[in-house]
Amino acid sequence: MKNKRSELNHEMRDSMNKNPNNWWGILYFNRNDPRTLVPKSNPTLGWTLNFGNMNTYLAIIGVVLIVILFTYFIK
Repeated sequence: MKNKRSELNHEMRDSMNKNPNNWWGILYFNRNDPRTLVPKSNPTLGWTLNFGNMNTYLAIIGVVLIVILFTYFIK
């Protein structure tokens, strides 16, 4: 049995995800949503990044740095 708090959080996350104001075309941007990965507006299409979350930018920078370092050391 789920408690009220987890149900409320789940309902809030679902409502934030379904709000069209949080979607900029194919990008999801919501500073109030703590998730880094969120389901796309059509959940059968997978997941997307929340560009309102700072962890998203840190992850992107990390991936870019790994690619740059990898190509630098391959030469």
